[in-house]
Amino acid sequence: MKILWLKTELLHPVDKGGKIRTYHLLKQLKSDHHITYLTLDDGSAPAEAAEQASEYCHELIRIPHVTREKFSTGFYGELALNMASSLPYAIRKYKSPAMTAAIRELVAKNDYDVIICDFLAPAVNLPRGLQCPVVLFQHNVEAAIWKRHYEVQKNTAKRIYLSWQWLKMQRFEGSICRRVDRVIAVSDADAETMQKDYRIEKVYPIPTGVDVEFFRPNAAATPAPNSLVFTGSMDWLPNEDGINYFNDEILPLIKKSIPGVTLTIVGRNPSRKLLELAQRDSSIIVTGRVDDVRPYMERAAAYIVPLRIGGGTRLKIYEAMAMEKPTISTTVGAEGLPLRDGVELLLANDPRAFADAVLKVLTDANFAAQLSKNAAQLVRQNFGWDRVSAIMAELCEAVVVDRQTAGLRASRLHVTNSALP
Repeated sequence: MKILWLKTELLHPVDKGGKIRTYHLLKQLKSDHHITYLTLDDGSAPAEAAEQASEYCHELIRIPHVTREKFSTGFYGELALNMASSLPYAIRKYKSPAMTAAIRELVAKNDYDVIICDFLAPAVNLPRGLQCPVVLFQHNVEAAIWKRHYEVQKNTAKRIYLSWQWLKMQRFEGSICRRVDRVIAVSDADAETMQKDYRIEKVYPIPTGVDVEFFRPNAAATPAPNSLVFTGSMDWLPNEDGINYFNDEILPLIKKSIPGVTLTIVGRNPSRKLLELAQRDSSIIVTGRVDDVRPYMERAAAYIVPLRIGGGTRLKIYEAMAMEKPTISTTVGAEGLPLRDGVELLLANDPRAFADAVLKVLTDANFAAQLSKNAAQLVRQNFGWDRVSAIMAELCEAVVVDRQTAGLRASRLHVTNSALP
């Protein structure tokens, strides 16, 4: 297949869940298919990111684009102006007439088999009337994230604003899902949600994957007793909310039983609040962005995923499991993953239950070891990226056949009608 892949960022550094999923899928697809990667580029990626794109595509096309830095004066100004827009801010900021024109021109000049719109944001730039099929690759149900963020927000003004963003996102997401030829979700749960909420039929899930060769336990590493770790981009709202929730409501309960417990938070762009907390509390370590998360995971006795907001699936859980780390998560954190509570991980949804689950893993070495062994066996046998990319390719090939079949039927109907007296 010839694939036109639409994105809003370059993939290097491959340092967050969405990038990781896309990078590994494209690396696998590139060996059998021709990939043109068309993306917005705000200039924030390192200089070598364009050269490294050859790892996942045959052709790279960048569209210059400016976005406001988060929490800047201009950022807050755009948030205010967005109140008058029908688009949610998280989508409106990626609107680019230049990208729309580039898509239209590329499709006119090339015989692409399929366009893959990676995440919802680039879909705001999709021209209408394209002659090749379009697949929307949904890493999350975006409206569900905004709904959950609204539901846990306690500040009245922020709660009102978030409710508007949620409703705008729901309208936009539904319209795009109904407009494209096929939607690919990253879990059965997400697929079912979109089918129900947006009244669409052609939505199909692919499993979450993990690089099982990269994420392997290090026999030479000895975990520090009573040490916890969390990994994830700290500029993503669900991660920030989850860690604040853990620090405020769960960690104090754990410290009553294990005063020496520590938490290492690994991920780019931590908030000022989190950095200030780490300065006051020596039991909390905040690393910021790192080149390799594995050393931090190796040194931890357990891995936590205290998310209350989110959608899609958490790649971080499979990474931790591949490294044989006992994992404690909320139901939202493990949503969409075929995992069993008490067998491959522990699930807990309120502060006391989450604290008790952490204490169970930290104080019962045999239980923690068995949990880790079960989880590692599951992900190594079933969720390598080669298997996931093969499913992705099959779904895309099917939509190409569907469009061709529909075109053939329309052509035959035209011929038949033309022959009528």
